[in-house]
Parts: sequence; C-alpha cells; structure tokens
Amino acid sequence: MELFANDLSIQHQFRDLSVFREGILRLMAMREVARAWDREVYCSRGMANAEPVRGIPMPKAIQCLSQSEKQAVMSWLNRGGPFWDEADRHGEGEWLECMEEIVTDSAVAEAAFRSLHGVSSGLISAVPSAWDYSPVRVTWCADDPATKLGVVELENWRDETTLSVALEEAAPRPGSWDELNDAVKRRFKRLRFCDRCFVPLKGLPFASGAAGHLEVLFGILDRFAGCFDKDGVRTTEGHQLVEQYFSGDSALFSDSSDSEKSRFRNQLTFRDAGLPGGVALCGWHGKMSHRTIRFHFSWPVRANQPVYVVYVGPKITKS
Repeated sequence: MELFANDLSIQHQFRDLSVFREGILRLMAMREVARAWDREVYCSRGMANAEPVRGIPMPKAIQCLSQSEKQAVMSWLNRGGPFWDEADRHGEGEWLECMEEIVTDSAVAEAAFRSLHGVSSGLISAVPSAWDYSPVRVTWCADDPATKLGVVELENWRDETTLSVALEEAAPRPGSWDELNDAVKRRFKRLRFCDRCFVPLKGLPFASGAAGHLEVLFGILDRFAGCFDKDGVRTTEGHQLVEQYFSGDSALFSDSSDSEKSRFRNQLTFRDAGLPGGVALCGWHGKMSHRTIRFHFSWPVRANQPVYVVYVGPKITKS
C-alpha cells in the first residue's frame, strides 16, 4: 500500500499554534510508523508552504516546534519527500471530488487515482480537521453529470496506533529468528539492538507465536521510550505504561532481584561496542512463557536516549 499525507488536512484547519503542533507531530509520528514498516509517506511539494493556521504559513508556524522537530518536518517537506509526480492525472473536463468538494491535484486525488488504477493507496491526515473520518469516498467525475469514471473509498488514518495495526496485518510475518531480528530493527527506532543480542536464540527452533510476543514486548518498550515531553519529563501516557506493564507481580517487564544480580552478575553484564562505555549491567528484562525466553535491556529509560537491547534468549537467571 502506498501512503499519502493529506495536504487538505493542514489548510487553515488549526485554531492556533498549540493545536497545530499536536497535529503536525502526530502526522510525523505516523510517518515514522510507516517507515518502520518499510513504507514512505508521499507528500505534496506545496505542503511546505501550506497555511495550517489562518494567516500563518508553514515556515512561520513550525517555529513553535523544538529545533529537532523543525528540522524533521522541513527535511521531509522541503527535501526528503518523497514527492509524487504532480502532472495532471485526468483529461479535460474531468475532476475528482470528495464530499461535493473538488479535490483535484491534492493527495486525496492522487491516492484515489492510483487506487482506481490498481495501486492500493491510503491517506494519513492531521487532526483536528475536517478529515477526521474513514473511509474517504472519492469520485472521478466528468462534465456530463451522468458520467462517473470511478468511485473509491480510501482508508484514512489519523493516529499511529491504528496505522501500525493495519501495516502489521498487511506485512509478511517473520519466518525465522534472523527475519525477526531484521524486522524489529527496522520497526523500533527508539531501541538499539546490540550486534549479537539475538545469537542466544540460534539453538532454539523458531516459533511464530514467540516471535509475535517478542514483537509486542519490543513495541511496548519502544512506545515507553518515547513518552517524554519537550522538557524531558515523562508524560501521563508514560506513567500509565509504568502502572500497566512495569509494576506488580505479573508485570511484563521487571528488574532481576538483588540476589539474582549478585549471583549472576557476570551473566547479566553485557559488553558491546554500541553500549555507552562498552559495558552495562542489565537486570531489567521483558518476559514471556514460551521456553522461558527473556530479553534484557538498559535501564533507566531516559528522554532522547535509546534503550539498548543486549540479549534475547533463554532465561539467564535459572536456578
């Protein structure tokens, strides 16, 4: 599936810059989800000069973002793209419309045109906006009111969670530990998988259920690593994740006990050139029941710093 950033969802849609900031950062988050699944999000060359808040063009509007956020947005819209070929996609006397509005030459029209010609395509839209719904129904029309050259309904994602679920369902599942290794490295950009962290799995038969469970756990940890505001303070969502997954006797993530860290100190000390200082004691781990597989990672989780996954394999602290 090809994905297109809905330029119509950032045309005068935001009442002020604070709402724009939320909308554009969510759009960027969806782009990162798409890239984690090896998909780019096409954008219009005109988006860099859109007017998200009435009277405030994009170059001025993004001044409300942090420096790194500004660089990411403008790198995408000004240089990186990818941009689609904006040549006319219809004949004279033809146009595309949605909700009785002409959308020709927009991302909505481009996605619709491609879908009508056999290339599965969808939209990602900024919210709040008039585009907070799915599917988006687009009609290819002609001067003759009785003529409709085609009608298509486009999926329209407005948040990273539902987009990730859709792309996961569409993606081929890993068929080996090596494929799992490759997949999670592509998907989870806040995690750093040390070079040899998957080696302990080599002697175990591949199990798709275990691989799927590991993907879920990596996804939670990756999400948790992003739960900080621009000042580096953990967000409300981050605190909720702590309560849900990192606390209590049945937590999916926990630290090894003091006695385990003393008894198995050598086994829980990992050396890798990618680690800060080259070495780390990593008692924190994600848990699953299948063959008592664990994965160990660096702790604490801090703002703007990766989480290092140092080991994936059988439980280390077995008595």
